Amino acid sequence: MRVGVLALQGAFIEHINRLRELGAEGFEIRQESDIIRPMDGLILPGGESTVMCKLLHELHLYDPLRAMLLGGLPVFGTCAGLLLLAKNINNNGAPGFATMDIVALRNAYGRQLGSFYAEGYFSRLGKIPMTFIRSPYIESVDGGAGVAVLAETDGHIVAARQGAQLVTAFHPELSSNPSVHRYYLNDVIGK
Repeated sequence: MRVGVLALQGAFIEHINRLRELGAEGFEIRQESDIIRPMDGLILPGGESTVMCKLLHELHLYDPLRAMLLGGLPVFGTCAGLLLLAKNINNNGAPGFATMDIVALRNAYGRQLGSFYAEGYFSRLGKIPMTFIRSPYIESVDGGAGVAVLAETDGHIVAARQGAQLVTAFHPELSSNPSVHRYYLNDVIGK
């Protein structure tokens, strides 16, 4: 299984390492030629969503990746990746790919000092570690469009899935627990 990881900014190498630990091939996507090779999935890591969106356009990655997502390519967005997939962002931000029927709140927990660690229940995975760094959360989902809530923390939605799209507000790549990445590989891509 080959999974591309957007490597413009953020914790992309941690995602690649986690994929390799689970027996998948993870490779960096930095330029248009990187997406010519076939891939089974795509990971959009954390970072700064506004910068990432700007770079996606400048590097001519936005249109081909959005076409792949609309064509059903399984995608996993963490933190800023969640914002890139959200159809609506309720504060300070224009949507990126806008392919998932969720409304997100950017920097929902505040700036860097608002970062925290928690443990929470993730549907079908049980209790898992969750690291939040300047994270968004999902204010609402369009359940009629098939969005399933997978995890909540303190009454806020922090993980959801819609078809072949999985998002988390937290950073599973920063923990030693591989269960969210395994879920992505087995249940979202492997369906």
